[in-house]
Amino acid sequence: MAKKNYKKYKQKYDKKSKGVGDTVEKITTATGIKKLTKFIAGDDCGCDERKDKLNLLFPYNKPECFTEEEYNYMAEKINNSTITVEEQENILKIYNRVFKENVSTTSCSSCFVSNVWNKLKRIYKEYE
Repeated sequence: MAKKNYKKYKQKYDKKSKGVGDTVEKITTATGIKKLTKFIAGDDCGCDERKDKLNLLFPYNKPECFTEEEYNYMAEKINNSTITVEEQENILKIYNRVFKENVSTTSCSSCFVSNVWNKLKRIYKEYE
């Protein structure tokens, strides 16, 4: 069951736009411009290069995808009302990798919940 849920999560994550280039591609595909351009210019119309360049120049602040292990760990802990020190350390490892930050443990439980836990929960639930 967990493997199936992770695959669904991964597919939804991969569909999200990485930057402006992906958004432009979605718009041109939806409006039919992409099909017309491919018809006129052929398969190599430069669209992919433009998309990659725009994604590089204007990326969205997109967190990394959970690994399968991290996803399963979050699935176990998501409904817990208490978090031990060991769990906090594990959750911080996940948070720091996913958000490319370097947050350390804290004795302030409300700080941990609002700054770390709620962000991870939101990402987890966004892809359910």
